[in-house]
Amino acid sequence: MNAHASSIGAATLKRLRVARGLSLAGMARALLATAARLGQPLDSTAESVQRSVARWESSKSPILPGERYQLLLAHLYARGADGQTSLGAGSDFAELLDAFAYLGESERQLEELRTLLVRVTTAEGGEMLALLGPSTQVALSAAFADPARLDEGLLAAMRAAVGDVNGQVGSVPFVRLQLLLAPIIESCRRLLQAPVPDALAADLQTVAAHAYALAGRCAFETRDDEASRALYTAATDAAGRIGAPWRRATVHMSHALVTLYSTPGLDAAKTLVDAAVHDARAGGSVTIRARAHALQAEIAARAGAQKQARAALALAWYDLDSDRADDPATSSFSLAHLRGFEGVTSLYVGDPAQAHDCFTRSAGALRSPRERVQRAIVSTDQALARIRLGDPQAAVDLLHECVDAAAETGGRVASIRLRRARRALRPWRGEDFFADLDDRLFESLGA
Repeated sequence: MNAHASSIGAATLKRLRVARGLSLAGMARALLATAARLGQPLDSTAESVQRSVARWESSKSPILPGERYQLLLAHLYARGADGQTSLGAGSDFAELLDAFAYLGESERQLEELRTLLVRVTTAEGGEMLALLGPSTQVALSAAFADPARLDEGLLAAMRAAVGDVNGQVGSVPFVRLQLLLAPIIESCRRLLQAPVPDALAADLQTVAAHAYALAGRCAFETRDDEASRALYTAATDAAGRIGAPWRRATVHMSHALVTLYSTPGLDAAKTLVDAAVHDARAGGSVTIRARAHALQAEIAARAGAQKQARAALALAWYDLDSDRADDPATSSFSLAHLRGFEGVTSLYVGDPAQAHDCFTRSAGALRSPRERVQRAIVSTDQALARIRLGDPQAAVDLLHECVDAAAETGGRVASIRLRRARRALRPWRGEDFFADLDDRLFESLGA
């Protein structure tokens, strides 16, 4: 942190306070009231809190508010002057986080604070427009009234809002993510039916395809398969109108994965994977092609087609090893993800020891909050490999770790994999470790 950056942070805190019509003493009272409302009263006098506020805003040597005060400020500024919750770009809350960043707070702490406020907002039944900043809400209303007013700035804000929701996967339960997506989905639906400027049509379709596909996954995770299918159909249609086949391939793959767990047999999922491979091979993203081939390998392995599975896996490795410097989707699929697919292939048509090694390396690399659900899925597969290697107790140790992730996120796939692993443990149902796992599953997942 340098002096210039810290002065910007201090000035931002002061500007936010003044915009709310609060004096230093008024801000102190507001923070004390917020702490009391949250059931975490401060053991400080109003005068002491006021001195702290003054230090944060000092023009000479400002300091970063401590974590407890950061939380109180976040709750205070999450609600606008009109009383509406707003966490998106342009909101007081977003500016507050910028101020903390200028004052030296870490990106990780800021993300944790943001995630916490998203959790609280959705848990309390907060406003569904929370991730759409005030300016975005105004711009959307204007575009609904006159579609010609749709511009790149509004599309960027909508894209950022979808990205914000996507970034909360693994940290916030899927049922709450649905609430955050609802206004974006409705906005996309209305704008797609309107005569928007031709130059922006493809960008609008891109935002819609991403939003619909993410909403389709959330609907699946919350066991609303009918809504999920409808949303994926809409996502596929939107992606098909963009003019970039790799984007439709992305939708096909997401749809294939949920279909694998919501439709009996492999045929429906295989049809979608084959369509994804076809679109991915049309070019645009080598990374997406690698992912499509990896998913093709899993479907083949589950069907017992060893030769086809190994061939598809080899293509995935070849793709991922290619030059991806200008790839538009490099972050969508990584070596850690491919190791997981390699493990699944070995689990079904190969050596469980090799599968276990792949799962270990994959899970070890999937460490971000966004990858928590995927890590739980990989770990349940790793437990299956341990069972096949004759070490059921070690498998149970892993499964206990996965139960928490499945319960906290509401992840359906992780729950399904856990139940399958439990069935594989039936030969040891008389053992204490089996009973302990059973108790944990019933307590956390109700099954």
